[in-house]
Amino acid sequence: MTEETTGLRERKKQRTRQTLSETAIALFLERGFDQVSVAEVAAAAEVSKPTLFRYFPAKEDLVLHRIADHQGEAARVVRGRAPGEPPLAALRAHFRARLDARDPVTGLCDVPAVMAFRDMLYTTPSLVARLMQYSAEDERALAEALAEAGADGVTARTAAAQIIAVHHVLARDNWRRLASGRITATVLEAARADAERAYDLLGAGLTAQGL
Repeated sequence: MTEETTGLRERKKQRTRQTLSETAIALFLERGFDQVSVAEVAAAAEVSKPTLFRYFPAKEDLVLHRIADHQGEAARVVRGRAPGEPPLAALRAHFRARLDARDPVTGLCDVPAVMAFRDMLYTTPSLVARLMQYSAEDERALAEALAEAGADGVTARTAAAQIIAVHHVLARDNWRRLASGRITATVLEAARADAERAYDLLGAGLTAQGL
C-alpha cells in the first residue's frame, strides 16, 4: 500500500468520524443525550451500529470527539516552550492567550451552540465521568512532559494533577458565569483575575521545584 493510499484512507476515516460525531451531537442537543440511542445515531448517519462502534467505542466518545484535539495540549505546551522558559510560565501564558481568544476550552465562549454543548457536557453524569477519563490521560501526558523537563517522578505527577485540575476549575467557573446569563465581555476580567490567582497559587508550591 502506498503512502498516498494510506493518507487517503486515513482522511476518509477522519471525515467519517467527524460526520458521526456531529450527527450524534445534533441529535443529543435536540432531544437529550440519554434520550437518543446509539442505533438512532447510526441510522441518522447511514452506517451500521457495528461500524459506529469501530470509530467510537462508547456513546460518550461521540460527544468528546469535539474537544479531542485539545487532549494532550498541556503536554504539548510544555514540550514546545521557549528555551529557558519554565513549564509553569509557558502554561500560564498559554491559558491566558486562550482566554483572550475566547477559546471554548476555557469555558469562556458565549456562542449559543458552544453554550448548548457545554451545558450538555457538564450536566450529563456519564459525560462528566468520561471527561474525567480524558483528563486522566491529559494528566499522564503532562506528567511525562514535566519529567522530561527535569522534574522528579512524584513532583511531575503531583504538578500535573494540580495543573489539570486548575484548568477544569477555571473552565467550569467561566461556564457557570455564562450559564447564569452573563456575556463574555462582562466576565473576561474576572476570568483573567481568577486564572492569574490560580497560577500564583500553583507557582507558590511548584516554582521552588524548578517548574
